[in-house]
Parts: sequence; C-alpha cells; structure tokens
Amino acid sequence: MKLYTKQGDTGKTSIIGGRVDKDHLRVEAYGTIDELNSFIGKAISELGPDKFKDVIKDLTAIQHELFDGGGDLANVMKERHYKLTEQPITILEERIDVLSDEAPPLKRFILPGGAPAAATLHIARTIARRAERQTVSLTKEIKDVSPVVQKYLNRLSDYLFAAARVVNHRLGIQDVEYIRSADVFK
Repeated sequence: MKLYTKQGDTGKTSIIGGRVDKDHLRVEAYGTIDELNSFIGKAISELGPDKFKDVIKDLTAIQHELFDGGGDLANVMKERHYKLTEQPITILEERIDVLSDEAPPLKRFILPGGAPAAATLHIARTIARRAERQTVSLTKEIKDVSPVVQKYLNRLSDYLFAAARVVNHRLGIQDVEYIRSADVFK
C-alpha cells in the first residue's frame, strides 16, 4: 500500500462522505485534534510507567477518544453515528477530581513547565483549547456538528492541566506561580 494518493495535490481532502478544501474549518478542527493526539503521545513517551501508570492509562484512552472525536468532526454523511459519547466526559471529570486532590492546593495561576512530561501536557492543554475554539467556530458555521466533541475538548483541557500538576508533584517539582497573579482559586 502506498502512503500517497496524489488526490490532495489540488488543495482538497477527503472526509467521511465528501471532499472539502484543506483549509475548511472542519479540517482545521480535526487536524488540531490530530496535533493534540500527537503531543499526548509525546507526553506518554516521557512518563515513567512506575510512577505514572494511572496517567498513562488515562492518556492512552484519551488518544482513542480523540480519534473518535476527530472522526465525528470529519463525518458529513447524512446518516451519522457519532463514536464519541458523554461517558468519557464523566470519566475525565472523575479523574480531574482525583488528580486535583493529589496535587497541592492551587491559589494562583501557574507558569507552564516543570518536568518534560508536564511541559508537554501543558502544550497539549493549549492545543486542546485551540481545538475547542475551532470546534465552536465550526458549530457556528455548520449546525450539524456533534456537541459532545466540544464539551469533551473543554473537559480534556482541564484534565491535562490537572495531570501536568500531578506529574510535577510526583516528581517533587514545584509549580511556579505567576508572580503578578492574585489569588484566583479559592
């Protein structure tokens, strides 16, 4: 099987049920989800399986869910069956609570960074926010977009923040507070 088809050479790409320009909002949104998925894979590669078995398990499940969500955004078939459901959102919320309870209390904004895996998770968090914004834009233009993807991305960015903090905490690396931040978390 060849990896190249030459069908995209004219600036169009195939999606599920049609073809669109490569810069279409739909392609931007699911393309950003693909970028996010790659950074999550990078974070997994930076985590030691002994200290982070639970986080690796979470992130691996998230990678599959991102494929589902990206596929849902790429689907323009008249009869759609979305793969991403509300269940992973509930699981993310549960995991956010567990991870937030493990990390030290947070009073101020923090600077992204710390251990390499934590820094990568912060990058993934910002990409998740961008994917969410692009999904909002897509939803405004095209009404028949799965609302679950947008909600999932919103919750995922919170999870990635909590996970980055736990990675630093388990490694004994203190988060660096933004020095001009007021106490915003009470």
